[in-house]
Amino acid sequence: MWQQLVDAGLDPKEARFYLEVLDLRRPTVAEAAERSRISRTNAYDITKRLVHRGLLSITEVGPTGKPAGRGRAVLTANDPGKLLDEWAERKEILDDLVPKLRAVRAKGTSQPRVRYLEGAAGIRNALFETLEWPSPLRGILSMKDLLTVPGQTAMNEYIAGRRERRLLLRVVRSPERDYEHGWPTSAAEYRESRYASPGYVFTMTMIIGANEVAVMSSRSENFAMMIESAEYARMQANLFEVLWSTSSTTPTRAGDQ
Repeated sequence: MWQQLVDAGLDPKEARFYLEVLDLRRPTVAEAAERSRISRTNAYDITKRLVHRGLLSITEVGPTGKPAGRGRAVLTANDPGKLLDEWAERKEILDDLVPKLRAVRAKGTSQPRVRYLEGAAGIRNALFETLEWPSPLRGILSMKDLLTVPGQTAMNEYIAGRRERRLLLRVVRSPERDYEHGWPTSAAEYRESRYASPGYVFTMTMIIGANEVAVMSSRSENFAMMIESAEYARMQANLFEVLWSTSSTTPTRAGDQ
């Protein structure tokens, strides 16, 4: 859980401290600091930040009843669902901000941009970046290679992401690099599939957007490229349409002829 809290936006010390407050029954800052192995000075700063975010509350209790007794401040962990509220608020802000930032970025230069992304992480990042492109997408996919890198789990997430965004993908695949019954045409998954003629084998994947093209290699070369160029994207889209027009709706392998 600690790592998941860090992934959700808390720093490591905040995550440890918050988990201890959740586990303890109304601890003081000092008690939570001791359990989470954080200095008291840092613990008070962390408490202020988590209270500000709505994850913790401070309550004054006491006095103890002794002659010199005084009240004390104890911590209560609020509903962790606050993290979901934060995410929803942040997403709403970003949904409004990102298109504006892209517009500013587009005005900054008319020159095409090429980005090189290395390794399996680069391939995954390139693939998921296409989820932010407008519909429809055009794709030339090597299914076997995508199921190796970035892998089955990532592909399931990607398909779910397209479905959530209603992002249509028109795709041509090589029967030689395909799996039987894999990723057919599906209205529910916003996908139209066709298959290249036997002998045309694609070991790389290309996804073509309105102004950008993503190219992803197999594990053999292990890289991805993002090409931001409206002209290049239009040319690749035209070449795709030529390939689409000569492709079939059912896979045919060389041995089937």
